[in-house]
Amino acid sequence: MEAITLPIYNLEGKEIDSIKLDSTVFDGTINRDAIYQVVNAYRANQRQGLAATKTRGEVSGGGRKPWKQKGTGRSRHGSTRSPLWRHGGVVFGPHPRDFSIEVPRKIKQLALKSSLNAKAQEKKLLVLDDFKVASPKTKEAAKVFLNLKLVSKKTAKNCILLLLDKLEEKEKLALRNIGFLNFNLAKETHAYEVILARKLLVTKDGLKQLVERLK
Repeated sequence: MEAITLPIYNLEGKEIDSIKLDSTVFDGTINRDAIYQVVNAYRANQRQGLAATKTRGEVSGGGRKPWKQKGTGRSRHGSTRSPLWRHGGVVFGPHPRDFSIEVPRKIKQLALKSSLNAKAQEKKLLVLDDFKVASPKTKEAAKVFLNLKLVSKKTAKNCILLLLDKLEEKEKLALRNIGFLNFNLAKETHAYEVILARKLLVTKDGLKQLVERLK
């Protein structure tokens, strides 16, 4: 596949240079099975598995037989904590369990590579020269996305993913309150957050880190 060339933008939204994507990583192949496995595992690993109910043996009380076995005309019962009774135990209810799924490292890398290729093919991958703000103000950081024309009135929550090569405290404070944005370090990103984003914005050095990581 012919190497993809993308423009590089500055913070004012102007095209200042171009970059040719590494063809060993951006080769156009999208492995949907790998993406499915990684996304499924990520979502499963977010589950705490703490839901719990009590069986009839775990509910307090109910040790005495409610009434004698015979002679009352009523059905026989041995405990008031039977599942048939109000305040009784639960039959086949949930108990604490581990939902986590382990995925091999190579599958994770393949899924990340495939998700990046998908964004490149959909023309939803943008390269930023660098990301720096003079002061830790949300308004100043949000202006960058306005300059790049990534924001509109209908911009949904977390629809833009910004991948940085480094994250200073000043930038972290400026970015954390932007509703439509999710940000991370390029060396720590994963396939799920890449796939989830409608637009992927990555710094030039962050892109190099991604390529080195996947090669």
